Amino acid sequence: PGGNKYGGQGERKVPVLQTNNGPGLTGLMTIAAHLVRQARKEQLLGSSAEEKAVVQQWLEYRVTRINGGSSKEDTRTVLKDLNMHLEDKVYLAGNVFTLADILMYYGLHHIMVDLTVQEKEKYLNVSRWFNHIQHYPGVRQHLSNVVFIKNRLYTNAH
Repeated sequence: PGGNKYGGQGERKVPVLQTNNGPGLTGLMTIAAHLVRQARKEQLLGSSAEEKAVVQQWLEYRVTRINGGSSKEDTRTVLKDLNMHLEDKVYLAGNVFTLADILMYYGLHHIMVDLTVQEKEKYLNVSRWFNHIQHYPGVRQHLSNVVFIKNRLYTNAH
C-alpha cells in the first residue's frame, strides 16, 4: 500500500520503514515480519511454534552472520554451515518455504554471483537450494539469475 517509506539509518544502514500510522519500524526482521503480516501471508513466518522459532533463528542468522562486511573466511564458514544444514532439507526451516528462505536468498545473492563453478559444486546443497529459491515465483525480481551448470564439464568416460 502507498505511504510506506523506506530508508537507512546510521553508519551500518539499518533498514527503516515509515508507515502512515504509528512509529517507524527499524531492523530487517521487524520490517519483514510486519510486511508479511500486512500482506496476510503469515504462513511465511512458520505454522507451528517450532517452525516459527526455526524461521526466527534463520532470520537472526541472516542479520548477524550475513549482513555487513564479511571476510572471505566468514563467507566460507557461512556456506559450509548452510551446506551441512541443507543436506537433508528442501528449505531452511525444513520442508516449507518461509521468510527465512527469501531473506537468506537476498543476503547471499552477491556471494553466489561471485562463486566459481568449482565453489558452487563444493557447496552443492547451498547451490541446489539457492537455484530453487531464485526460481520460486516472485522471489528473484530485479536480481540477476545465477547460473548453475547442470552437468559436469568433464567425465571419466572416454
